[in-house]
Amino acid sequence: MIQRIAISPALSRWGLFAALFALVCVAPLPGRGAAPPPNIIFILADDLGWRDLACYGSPFYETPHLDQLAAQGLRFTQAYAACCVCSPTRASILTGKYPARLHLTDFLPGRGDRPDQKLKRPHFVDHLPLEEVTIAERLHEAGYRTAFLGKWHLGAAPFFPEHQGFDLNLGGCEKGQPPSYFSPYKIPNLPDGPPGEYLTDRLTDEALRFMDQAQKDGKPFFLYLSHYAVHNPQQAKPALVEKYRAKLARMPASGGPEFITDSGRPVRQIQNRPIYAAMVESLDESVGRVLDRLAELKLEQNTVVVFTSDNGGLATSEGTPTANVPLRMGKGWPYEGGVREPLLVKWPGITQPGSETAELMISTDYFPTFLEMAGLSLPSPQSIDGLSLVPVLRGGKRPERPLFWHYPQYSNQGGGPVGAIRWGDWKLLEWYEDMRVELYNLRDDVGEAHDLAGKYPDRVKTLRERLHAWRREMDAQMPTPNPDYRAAVTPEGTAR
Repeated sequence: MIQRIAISPALSRWGLFAALFALVCVAPLPGRGAAPPPNIIFILADDLGWRDLACYGSPFYETPHLDQLAAQGLRFTQAYAACCVCSPTRASILTGKYPARLHLTDFLPGRGDRPDQKLKRPHFVDHLPLEEVTIAERLHEAGYRTAFLGKWHLGAAPFFPEHQGFDLNLGGCEKGQPPSYFSPYKIPNLPDGPPGEYLTDRLTDEALRFMDQAQKDGKPFFLYLSHYAVHNPQQAKPALVEKYRAKLARMPASGGPEFITDSGRPVRQIQNRPIYAAMVESLDESVGRVLDRLAELKLEQNTVVVFTSDNGGLATSEGTPTANVPLRMGKGWPYEGGVREPLLVKWPGITQPGSETAELMISTDYFPTFLEMAGLSLPSPQSIDGLSLVPVLRGGKRPERPLFWHYPQYSNQGGGPVGAIRWGDWKLLEWYEDMRVELYNLRDDVGEAHDLAGKYPDRVKTLRERLHAWRREMDAQMPTPNPDYRAAVTPEGTAR
């Protein structure tokens, strides 16, 4: 069964620790010399694929600073986003809840119903409710300075970061992508910089200013640096674009096709887009600047740094700027390319430098992890779906549990309404249009090329029953038949 954590402080497995922490850490007695709680820097990329870092095997993109972070900390090989698109994953990070529980299951405001779709999307929440307790609120209550910089995409005003526990909000609004990566940005709560200033650099500048001020204040801080990069529009600094154009010209031919067709979609197989590569490098430079400033401020030994992405790389539509191979598909799809993420964690004195783990985790896990790092108990009366990563960061393991996905919409990238469960090495997908299932063994088939549903009917039955039980537990909303449906002929000549 899923390790669902609930929630009275008296019942919390961190309750005793939190009480002791409150005595000796939050308000230490004179002369006790208690260690302060760690600063936490959470860096979230947008649409960055699992293989978009050199330390994850990218043959084209250059990420020396992120590779350095991996060498200094712990690299996860099986980390997941709670959804194949952005807003639901972002909500899961902040609350520790599955998107299905929140009824926030699509990017906001979502894609409307169309007559070529067999199902109608269910009603879903179009913002992160203010009633939800966020990780920023819990840390703020414990004395942390909190800042949100960059992409929010969890509802229009008044549902902005400053109403969800953040002291500072720059750039966080309802926009899912920047109108421009070069100033003027036209982001309502981020003042424009000098003409031509690059957005990734600007957000980093603001992060450094916040760190400087927090260091002067002497308080622990939580910095959520939520880059708009590498989301469309594809715009990068010209010098870096030229660098990768020259690099591409020097590279030998790949020997394979640039695209294959999968599920009726062209899917990029090769990383060879100079603009995207340049955007990745600017993102990497940002991380390097943050790490350097920590060292300058002498804060690195008491600061946790986490880097990840909100969904898979864009490989099947909208310019197809990256490739997720060996993973299948990408953003907007329930296959591994749409939900498996890079995840790097550096916690000095806790994570073993240069270590790696195959432990399964999902983005609901950040909420209880950050609370445990800070010595805080879980909130009440919330139900939390995540499970703290602290035992893994210390080199141990957690109880095995299944992971779940629920996406009852059609994505802009070609995916349809679907649910999924991963339990151990096995992953089952259930497509809601016809309740067809697919079954894969990810240990042997990370590319999900061999559907084993017909070979293992008993395993299908077990996983399917567990998935259905979870949906009932979440009160998950399901799509319904579309009365306006009109079959359309696809480019491949089949009716949909």
